[in-house]
Amino acid sequence: MLEIKGLNITYGGPPVISGVDLRLDRGEALAVIGESGAGKTTLGLGVMGLVKGRCTGEIVFGGRNLLAMAEDERRRMRGRDMAMVFQNVDDALHPLYTALDQIVEAILTHRRLERAAARKRAEDLLRRVGLEGSRAAAYPHQLSGGERQRALIAMALANDPALLILDEPTASLDALTKGEITALIKGLIKDKAALVITHDISTAARLTGRMAVLYGGRIVECGPTAELLADPRHPYTRGLLRSYPYMAATKDLQGIPGRMERGVPGCPFHPRCTQKIDLCRRETPVPESNGGRLVACHRGGIVPLLEIKRLSVSFGPVRAVREAVITLHEGETLALVGKSGSGKTTLARAVMGLVPAGEGEIRLEGGKIDGSRDFYRKVQMVFQNPGESVSHRMNVLQAVGEPLDVQGIGNGEERLALVRRVLDEVELPSDDGFLKKYPHQLSGGEVQRVAIARALVLNPKVLIADEPTSALDASVQAKILKLLLNIQEKRGLAILLITHDIALARKVSDRIAVMLNGRIVEEGPAGRVLSSPRHGFTKKLVEAVLSKCPPTQPESQDSSLP
Repeated sequence: MLEIKGLNITYGGPPVISGVDLRLDRGEALAVIGESGAGKTTLGLGVMGLVKGRCTGEIVFGGRNLLAMAEDERRRMRGRDMAMVFQNVDDALHPLYTALDQIVEAILTHRRLERAAARKRAEDLLRRVGLEGSRAAAYPHQLSGGERQRALIAMALANDPALLILDEPTASLDALTKGEITALIKGLIKDKAALVITHDISTAARLTGRMAVLYGGRIVECGPTAELLADPRHPYTRGLLRSYPYMAATKDLQGIPGRMERGVPGCPFHPRCTQKIDLCRRETPVPESNGGRLVACHRGGIVPLLEIKRLSVSFGPVRAVREAVITLHEGETLALVGKSGSGKTTLARAVMGLVPAGEGEIRLEGGKIDGSRDFYRKVQMVFQNPGESVSHRMNVLQAVGEPLDVQGIGNGEERLALVRRVLDEVELPSDDGFLKKYPHQLSGGEVQRVAIARALVLNPKVLIADEPTSALDASVQAKILKLLLNIQEKRGLAILLITHDIALARKVSDRIAVMLNGRIVEEGPAGRVLSSPRHGFTKKLVEAVLSKCPPTQPESQDSSLP
């Protein structure tokens, strides 16, 4: 029904829409999501022929290229064959006409009907969207936001268009009204081609079967809605989902560093991307198939950094780890959860080469690990007990700077600057007085931050954190974990978090792997694992945490009280 080919839209400066290709069939609803300024509304206006800028490429609707048509012909199509529900409700409705009268005029503009017949159709449409009687005869200022949105939807449907474009159809509505409007739209677009433009991911999820992610005027990812939301492939898509507060999410909100820029050479997202390479600065990626998904990324999407394949570790006759399989991607947190003795720490130590792995394979960035200095520059570990990584014989400067010495990085002044910078990053003092302090002169939280600073000073790609907050009080624990998430957001750090606390894992992890008797018995997105655990042991872990939650209301001690 609608096919967009190589669409470019400019207003005299850098392109607002650049090289967009999309296809939309009858009966299909496609969402276009992205931050403000991504070009979503311009795309919709471009299809409608309402942009003031220059459009090139093709917009094929009903077998005809709209960009090759005369303006008079396109004007006749607007409102008849295609219609748009605009984002700004107040500007879209005329303040001097009632809702009913405006729909009547929309019908008479495109149909040869008697006014009485047009009025009857308008009344029927308003009734379908939930506006009847006095509400239909009201002026826009007399209607609520939800009612004005209903009137706009009725107006768009006035001439039964084949293509419906909805620009932020639920913006500025409360949750209940949003749900009502979403359900209404879903019922009305079943037999139409619908393009839903929105930054509201929950609305997109309810209305559409396919989703396109727009950034800097380009499509960076496109695929089935459910799959894209459950498993984003492009770094921008993941960042967008992490920043959206929807009920299925468990991890605390994270943003995307930097801001969107136009006219960027190469990949439009590369100034904000934590996994960029030199090629990203020079060449614009072309969307390519990635497991049934179109992804525009020179690295094929989010990069798998650490891969553990069928790893087993034995201590004599005891198998501590049994055929463990884990993939840790760039910029994500995977929580490895299980009770004490399940093999979590042994697995981590095997990755670091601290205990020998009997069977299986460990890969970093696609290559086998070799225990070289380069490996330890890219992978670092924070131990459960800071005393294991911070010597009591070293002051802060020596402890944090030692990895730089081992790797031969910089001279004395450069190393001092790097130590001060990482101490600032973990929110510790970096003055000379603090640098001279020894562990026994610091609090437990400060020593753990020093251990984290020591692990981060080399700017590793992977951080293995083994119960990094188990010995800390709740307040310090929260600060340490928030600190790690902030660093992850800025650097794209991949974190393998080992913990026995599934409630803690819920707040910080993208995915959860559950370990029992040396085996990983369940693994998946944190929200799914916690809301619908599949293994009996996972269910017990979740139930144990829920049973410890304080009641939301104090129970009455007297059953006779009302």
